Amino acid sequence: MKIPVEEGQEKGFLSDGRHTVEITNIEEGKSEKQGIPYFAARMENEEGFVSQRFYLSDAGRPVIMGLYEMVGIEPQAGHDLDTKQLIGKKLSVEVGDYTYNDPNSGSERTLRQASHFQRV
Repeated sequence: MKIPVEEGQEKGFLSDGRHTVEITNIEEGKSEKQGIPYFAARMENEEGFVSQRFYLSDAGRPVIMGLYEMVGIEPQAGHDLDTKQLIGKKLSVEVGDYTYNDPNSGSERTLRQASHFQRV
């Protein structure tokens, strides 16, 4: 079997720990279960990548505002933030696994995630 490797697919996940990364891509969508809008930021460096979803919800809004602040974009009341502004921005993230119980199946799931954003 031949496995095609497209550009951007040649890297594996970043290892656990703190990494300086660049946001290289943004994808937008809605959560599978509740239809909550989100954007997924691909963050990468020479060693690998991590993709992190940011949900546009009351609970997710402070995390989104914090992300923008850490890349040097100050949110202002009355002004929209464009996710495309994030592309090319650098920041420091903590990479690790997050385990939770899937509400639909009750089974345990693990995601690779970025958290604890810091300005570089």
